[in-house]
Amino acid sequence: MDNSDVLFRREGVLGRITLNRPKALNALTHEMCASMLRQLGDWAQDPSVAAVLIDAVPGRAFCAGGDILAISESGRRRDGAAAAFFTTEYRLNAAIKHFPKPYIALIDGIVFGGGVGVTVHGSHRVVGENALFAMPETAIGLFPDVGGSYFLPRLPGEIGTYLALTGARIRPADMLYAGIATHCVPGARLSGLAPRLAQGELPDALLASLAEDPGLAPLAAHRAAIDRAFAAASVEAILESLADEGPWGEETAVLLAARSPTSLKLTLRQMREGRNLDFDSCMRMEFRLTAHVLEGHDLYEGVRALLIDKDQCPRWRPATLEAVSDAKIAQYFAPSGDQDLTL
Repeated sequence: MDNSDVLFRREGVLGRITLNRPKALNALTHEMCASMLRQLGDWAQDPSVAAVLIDAVPGRAFCAGGDILAISESGRRRDGAAAAFFTTEYRLNAAIKHFPKPYIALIDGIVFGGGVGVTVHGSHRVVGENALFAMPETAIGLFPDVGGSYFLPRLPGEIGTYLALTGARIRPADMLYAGIATHCVPGARLSGLAPRLAQGELPDALLASLAEDPGLAPLAAHRAAIDRAFAAASVEAILESLADEGPWGEETAVLLAARSPTSLKLTLRQMREGRNLDFDSCMRMEFRLTAHVLEGHDLYEGVRALLIDKDQCPRWRPATLEAVSDAKIAQYFAPSGDQDLTL
């Protein structure tokens, strides 16, 4: 069931998935998600498979996310392919969350957006020293999807809200501190994990024997400020609070100022709603939000500025937070009846 962009194989009692699209930073396509979903379904039912491991071919990235350029082009054409991608991707995220066996992700490079969705919901998230995490969706007029509604609000304090709104990039020590990663294993040792798992070693004991302390987490130094500022009830109030947090607060406010105002308000409500929803309900909510985003303006403008014209100057519409009403944001969350995602 292999295709050239994602490879599947059995090694002893281990099912292995390797992302194999390095020139595109292993960005996920619909076909990749569909084939992973089918394979996980088979392995879940196969008693000879004790665990699943996902990694990527050597390079800069584990997975830089979904193929957002293809999604944008489809959305502009209104041909249904973008909605089909999100349907399959979200079903894959749910299959990983509910997978009945150990699911071990080896991350030693960029893991953004959709790449987070195929790792963070698994039982074991192992990072090497080159891991770099971000949920950068507000920078392109989207929101942190792939289950971001569920896992981000459940990180300590307001770290998840901070990561969701700013798209800040963090490295292994912070990934472990936040609970995004479960273990940090030096890159030189990562390649030795699969053969031992294939022989039937249990992942908890094996990873505990190989893991190392990645050192102090930079986020920890700003934790109190993050918890103060990002607990506010509105994006505007967050910005007001950041003004009292010195140079770090000023830098963070600059990050937010570059993001889509609609995405910021959408994301903040998404984080607050997701705190009280189970995983599958979060995925259904995200699918409703995605349908509205595909009908809007900012996603296409964000992709244009980042990937097409590459001028890094998106012209958001509306251009200010004040012009984005609570009533407008509420429309994104309205139930969509028979258009809801089925898992």
